[in-house]
Amino acid sequence: MRTRWLLAVLLLAPCAIAQAQPVESFYRGKTINLIIGYPPAGANDVYARLVARHLGRHISGNPAVVPRNLPGAGSLLAASRIFNAEPKDGTTLGLLVPTIPLDEKLDNPAAKYRAADFNWIGRIAPAPNITFIMATSAVKTIGDAFDKVAVLGATGRSAANSIYPAILNNVLGTRFKIVNGYEGSAAAMIAMERGEVEGHSSTYDSVKAVHPDWITDKRVNIVVQYSLRRHPELADVPTSGELARTGEQRAILNAVASSAEIGKFILSTPGVPADRATALRRAFDGMVKDDEFVAEARKLRIELLPLAGEELQQIVRSVQDLSPELTQKIKAMYPN
Repeated sequence: MRTRWLLAVLLLAPCAIAQAQPVESFYRGKTINLIIGYPPAGANDVYARLVARHLGRHISGNPAVVPRNLPGAGSLLAASRIFNAEPKDGTTLGLLVPTIPLDEKLDNPAAKYRAADFNWIGRIAPAPNITFIMATSAVKTIGDAFDKVAVLGATGRSAANSIYPAILNNVLGTRFKIVNGYEGSAAAMIAMERGEVEGHSSTYDSVKAVHPDWITDKRVNIVVQYSLRRHPELADVPTSGELARTGEQRAILNAVASSAEIGKFILSTPGVPADRATALRRAFDGMVKDDEFVAEARKLRIELLPLAGEELQQIVRSVQDLSPELTQKIKAMYPN
């Protein structure tokens, strides 16, 4: 009996030592895999590879950070892999679609994870969606959209550029007419120039990148932003949640807009030892303030508006805490 007990202690000892290993000595000589749930070369890939180039030097032990793309199922394939198959020791990070908490809550069959159990490390930038309408339209403010019709171009029923205004129609009674079938935001914006449609919904940074003159020359009116808080550059534009007339409406609109607030982020697996999860969060916080990181982000013309991992985790939990009744109402409005 004593021999078996000693053998069990010896077998468990390496695990206990690994758990107690100081962060610096654990990461020294290690490689961290940064899994990107998107194809190469897109905007999300640019953000992820920027992080990969800078994060390692802010982590004690200076591990290498190697990006690798794993697209599929709207990046839910990567989310499920990180949750279920990757080592839970702090050597795996991910940049994924910001809708993963809502996808799980709405029982998306591809969402094989529990979003609140990930270790959310930090947000690089939000991804606020906006509805913008040509200045020639009769709909110039969100107030106008309740008694006048504005025709919006969109790509498809399941795309964010269709979902966001459709949810406003269903919850608040706006009168947006959504025309699906455009190949992408660029095509929808060309349709606006041709007069086929009056407006579109897209991320704010996309509009700034493709048509900065539309904003500076006031050729469009941005009538609403889908986010939990107003973007600093859109201080006069209401968020969707601010338009709510009841607590239930606000809860629904904020749940749908949570993905914009989550934005471009970094997370890790569940089960990471607490000291390593904290070290990764503080490394992220240091990275986003680093002059070299900020300078390269400016060179790439990408937005930085960081949020600490602890705050990000709270946003995710708020989605998971939605009541069954509200969840069912959102599911009824959401496209299959």
